[in-house]
Amino acid sequence: MEASDSTIVSTRQAQIAKLGRQLTEQAITSLNHHLDMVWMREAYRRTRKDGAAGVDGQTAESYERDLEGNLGDLLERAKSGRYVAPPVRRAHIPKEGGETRPIGIPTLEDKVLQRAVVMLLEPIWEQRFHGCSYGFRPGRGAHDALEALWRHIMSQGGCWIIDADIRKYFDSVDRGRLQELVRKRVSDGVIGRLIGKWLHAGVMEEGVVSYPEMGTPQGGVISPLLSNIYLDEVLDDWFQKVAQPRLSGRAFLVRYADDFVMGLEWKDEAARMMAVLPKRFERFGLTIHPDKTRLVDFRRPAPAGRAETFEFLGFLHYWGKSPDAKPVVRRKTAKRRLARGLKAISAWCRRNLHRPVADQAQALKLKLRGHYQYYGLTGNRPSLQRFYRGVCARWRYWLNRRSRKRDLPWHRFFHLLAAHPLPEPEVVHSIYRSTAKSLT
Repeated sequence: MEASDSTIVSTRQAQIAKLGRQLTEQAITSLNHHLDMVWMREAYRRTRKDGAAGVDGQTAESYERDLEGNLGDLLERAKSGRYVAPPVRRAHIPKEGGETRPIGIPTLEDKVLQRAVVMLLEPIWEQRFHGCSYGFRPGRGAHDALEALWRHIMSQGGCWIIDADIRKYFDSVDRGRLQELVRKRVSDGVIGRLIGKWLHAGVMEEGVVSYPEMGTPQGGVISPLLSNIYLDEVLDDWFQKVAQPRLSGRAFLVRYADDFVMGLEWKDEAARMMAVLPKRFERFGLTIHPDKTRLVDFRRPAPAGRAETFEFLGFLHYWGKSPDAKPVVRRKTAKRRLARGLKAISAWCRRNLHRPVADQAQALKLKLRGHYQYYGLTGNRPSLQRFYRGVCARWRYWLNRRSRKRDLPWHRFFHLLAAHPLPEPEVVHSIYRSTAKSLT
């Protein structure tokens, strides 16, 4: 029985990982021989097909009409050096505080080829990356970062938190330094050439192409891995090998992509770390935001006192009481995230005002379940209930706008809700379940 593309690629990735473990002090000079049709077909399978089209307008449907031929041509161009990285189409997504975050939308071929290169590089860098980083890594996610943070603080009984913010990280990455970091581990010419092309590809916005001198395009398949490679050098490795050994008290770092927090036992050492961090980041062309970075007294509060709070990954962290009245770190949806979520629901209801009620209900069910899937942490049920009630209120408001009579009072809406029920708040990520699992 012939092995599937997936099995063949997984076997090769295990071999690449083994090579990465063996060659810790020297670069791997050849990887591109793994790039063949088996690898490209698997890269295509792993590529998301329903995203927005890039500057060429290419869709998965049209690409698949001659998939083997298109992938073969893409492979030949990549290996021969004829591949030209097209400009990424820039779009803007809203951020908290009224700002926007620019993201790049690559072409379908760019996504496939970037996925193929990520599949080559990831097994190597996973041998190097530290356990404190959680963003865009296999088998890790935001909830793992949140749980690690919770356990660190609880085990120390509170600490001094450095709530950090990197100013415009993706726009500030030094491409030359980044390519040097890649070459330290992988000096394959084909791979290095492709990464260079992606880093220097232009950005198309409103029909105009520009070529920024710094930064990496957000939205690219390879961007998260490159981001982790850069911040592993700037922050993670430095913290583990240089900064932490010089501290007398306990300390930890939790990073998810470009968001990170540090926890230190002693105030004086936390203050020194606050002073050192900007200098460390400046060496790599990055800036720690002076106004958005702060030192938080997050020690366990005295009986009559009230500790400070901080936000991380969309949650407000604060001290509360457990069911047996002991101090415990609690998390709830950050106010700005809650408001942003409800604003998006209202906008969706307005855009889909004339769709059948059953269709609207089905879509809102999915949105609510997605919200619970992320924000459904132990202790956060009140925020989930506020979101649920807010969704109901906004749905009723826009259903009322379908008629000039405005004849949908609350009692009639509840009848409608009984016929088309929305999912009630649900705690998906229970600290009690995870604790029990860790003890077994």
